[in-house]
Amino acid sequence: MKTLIVYAHPEPKSLNSSLKDLAVSTLEAAGHEVRVSDLYAMNWKAVVDAADYGPHASSPLKVILDSGRAFDAGTLTPDVRAEQEKLLWADTIIFQFPLWWYAMPAILKGWVDRVFTYNFAYGVGEHSDTRYGERFGEGTLAGRKALLSVTVGGPESHYAARGINGPIDDLLFPIHHGILYYPGIEVLPPFVLYGTDRMTGEDYTDVAKAWEQRLLALESTEPIAFRRQNFGDYEIPSLHLKPGLEPAGRTGFGLHVRG
Repeated sequence: MKTLIVYAHPEPKSLNSSLKDLAVSTLEAAGHEVRVSDLYAMNWKAVVDAADYGPHASSPLKVILDSGRAFDAGTLTPDVRAEQEKLLWADTIIFQFPLWWYAMPAILKGWVDRVFTYNFAYGVGEHSDTRYGERFGEGTLAGRKALLSVTVGGPESHYAARGINGPIDDLLFPIHHGILYYPGIEVLPPFVLYGTDRMTGEDYTDVAKAWEQRLLALESTEPIAFRRQNFGDYEIPSLHLKPGLEPAGRTGFGLHVRG
């Protein structure tokens, strides 16, 4: 198995860094190939601008079309091309980051904004009366799996179904479904650590064991059962879930998970 770890935390002595290092050592010891994109160490540029697209940047800038033209011409900046090549190389992508303000750190969102270009991560496939492009279960990155490893400062009860912060599955849905599943990546259930602001060294021993177990089970873990776009569950072109498919009592994001 070939695994890309995309890591986003500014502190080399952080819990996130320890989890990243443990993932590398655990997977390599199991015979897997591992590459790491340490975004802070790489001084990753987190903002999209005309410089990303070189001679294909229009005026005014059209991020979607310009990124697609630059991708097709092979003229995206070297840092972006390198990350796209890593994604195509990988069987599995692990995203290691802290949950900040209910979302991923800005540097990681900037990685997505710049690397997931038009004609690479989206805008691919047939658009017709029966298909609406290759996405949500199909696309350039189909056949790969992704896992979010997320640290959360607050206690787990705050992220439960009735917790004040909302269910963790809802908070991660835009990443799981809207960023990863959209270009075809199968998404594994997340590895979430709660109360990390108060974690002790003794706590980390148990955390490390749990993380190792998840890592060694990557190949056998079933992905979240998101509905595929072009396989009969949605009306096209409205992309509304067809009547009668919603599980009893389920609303919102949960409608888009089978069973």
